Amino acid sequence: MLLPYDEWRHVFKLDPAKEIEETTLAAIATSGTDAIIVGGTDDITLDATLDLLMRLRRYPVAVALEISELEAATMGFDTYLTPSVLNSGTLEYLVEKQVEALQEVGHMLAHADLVGEGYIVLNPDAKVAHVTKAKVLQDEEVVAYAQLADSVFRLPIVYLEYSGVYGNPEVVAGVKDVVRQARLFYGGGIDSVERAREMFRYADTIVVGNIIYEDLKAALATVEATR
Repeated sequence: MLLPYDEWRHVFKLDPAKEIEETTLAAIATSGTDAIIVGGTDDITLDATLDLLMRLRRYPVAVALEISELEAATMGFDTYLTPSVLNSGTLEYLVEKQVEALQEVGHMLAHADLVGEGYIVLNPDAKVAHVTKAKVLQDEEVVAYAQLADSVFRLPIVYLEYSGVYGNPEVVAGVKDVVRQARLFYGGGIDSVERAREMFRYADTIVVGNIIYEDLKAALATVEATR
């Protein structure tokens, strides 16, 4: 049986710490995207998360919460994504935060759609890389990490996160060659139809985020690239 994330081709990612006008939110939610992920790196609060969730619930689109901050974990989302940064330099962002979250809110999520993400952070200048102390990887190491997540850990999602910059399509293609059961997510620097199409050649799901706040028209155009 297919789970919701198994069918996602295009996803928008919204940061609850960033302001978004209602007209922009409406355009994103009714764009034809397969889902909207709510999540960010810092300054994530419960109030902001709940506010964004309530606003999104006006529209017929699947909404997932990426549990990056325990304080923001709340019921009401369709899917819950639990990210583990595989190349993190500390156990905190590999397993400890996840254990802490399940200790606190696991009882609420016992019957929820809880999905593990094997994050591989690939932009050393990104905030998420600094926070998680992510190890800088060579191309062959990226492929090995992805194979570990897919074939050994059996995580349902392998997520290549370039966080604000456009990644190397050859690396994404190399990862796709070794991923067998997981869904391959790609995020980072998708700000045009051309880039969306290029990465969608290799990734199962493309995640579009920053461009929403910079150029709404360009963001909306990326949806059609996956159709």
